[in-house]
This record gives sequence, C-alpha cells and structure tokens, in this order.
Amino acid sequence: MSLRRRTVEVLLAAGLLGTALAPPASAAGHGRERLVPLRVATYNIHAGAGMDNVFDLGRQVAELRSLDADVIGLQEVDVHWGARSEWRDLAGELGRRLGMRVSFAPIYSLDPATAGAPRREFGVAVLSRYGIVSAENHDITRLSTQDPNPVPAPAPGFGEVVLRVKGLPVHVYATHLDYRGDPSVRTAQVADTRRIMAEDQKEERRPVRQILLGDFNAAPTAPELAPLWENLTDIEPGGPTFPAQDPVQRIDYVAVSKDTVRVRDAAVAETLASDHRPVVADLLLRR
Repeated sequence: MSLRRRTVEVLLAAGLLGTALAPPASAAGHGRERLVPLRVATYNIHAGAGMDNVFDLGRQVAELRSLDADVIGLQEVDVHWGARSEWRDLAGELGRRLGMRVSFAPIYSLDPATAGAPRREFGVAVLSRYGIVSAENHDITRLSTQDPNPVPAPAPGFGEVVLRVKGLPVHVYATHLDYRGDPSVRTAQVADTRRIMAEDQKEERRPVRQILLGDFNAAPTAPELAPLWENLTDIEPGGPTFPAQDPVQRIDYVAVSKDTVRVRDAAVAETLASDHRPVVADLLLRR
C-alpha cells in the first residue's frame, strides 16, 4: 500500500463517558432547516507525554474520553516510532481504548530500527465514532526534520477522511503546520490546504461540509493564516491552548466551512496530559 493511501482503520463499538461542554444536542429543527449535531475536538498529544514530559497514554485516554467528542483530530502521533512512546502504535491503541475508528496519516515513514520490526511512523490521525467512508494522506509543502539539509518540498501528512454522519457526508482534515519562526513554509502549507479543500468542493459539485482540525503553530491573526478565513470560520474557543501550563497563545484550531456548518459552542479543556490543551466544539451540520 502506498504511503499516500496509508491508513489504519479500527472498527470497535464502545461508548464514551464524560463531557467538556454541555451534552451534545439532539437533531434540531431551525425554521424549515434540520440541523445535525456533531461534537469535534483537536488535540496535539505530544507523542503520549504530558506537560511533565512523562509518557502516560492513560492520562490522554481519560482526557479524550472526557471530551465526549464524536470526531477528534490528533497531532504528534507516534506509530512504532521510538523509545519515547515505548515503540507503541498510539493511533491504533487510542482507537481501541476509546472505541473509535481511526485513520492515521504519517508525515514520516522510516525503515525499522531492527529487521522485521514495523516501520517507524509519525503523523496525524482522525478518531471517529462514525463510519469512515474513505481516507487519504495528501502531500503538502514541508521542511523535513529528518533530513540534515532540508528544502521545502511536497510530503505527506495532511490527513483527510470522509465520514457518514447520520446520512450526511462530512470531510474532516487533520493537519500540523510548520513550527518555525519563518512563516514561509506555513504560507505554502495554507495554499496547499486551500487547494485540496477547493478540489473536494469541485468534485462534489455541491456545497461540502468541511472541518479542519489541527495545530497551526501560529496565532489567529498571523498573516499566513489569513487566506484560510476567506472560506472557513475560525471557531474561537475562549482561551489560549499553548503551553498547557499557563497558556499564552492559541495555536490549536477547529475551523469549518462557512455555508454548510454552524457553530453552537466551543471551549478549551484545562489539562496537563500533553504540552497543548485540546479544543472541543459543538457544531450543527446543515442538511
């Protein structure tokens, strides 16, 4: 299977407990328009380590469960990557422990450290209570952290899944933009993101429900992010997300297509289970 199509799907049926916001709404009618509720979240899991840099996936499982989200975008996900995460498949394990389907999109896929071992992979993932109709790992511009002399070039790690939510197709994207102070790579990544999302709109030949989840490594007012807000609503969660302890900036985002998704509520969860805080949002999908 090619890296572009590399995806892991785990199909389990287990309930979730707890809530970060008010309980998810049932399907509601607004005038003549019926809206379908969906709770989503984004969380940079720091390869399973907390603010204390101690690997403890159990803490993150508890935090994710408490969000009671239907769909979760994850960043900094190790899959057999190394000793820091005990060589475990964090994407698959989180899916199993939370009873959710999972699609993993590696940014890096390296040869194993020892012959016969699984490939060492690191990337983003989407967890979903709803069925995953399709999944793709798109290329966007990246400046590799694994190459000693990197140059900006197309590389995988922009994950997309199409979900079926109570009969409605929903495109969900998980991303992790460049962290460097120079915004040039992020500028290119934003252009790539808009192109990919626009192509999905064109292929559907009708308005598409789109949800972008990720760590953008930039403030909402950053010039390089401005093109995103032409077509997407940046959901304000009411607080900063990084660092998890005494956060000072919001770099973690839930953004949705303006014409097909409405926003009910959003919040930042207070936790030290990672070096980021998660963002959770209650949405309404237009039929």
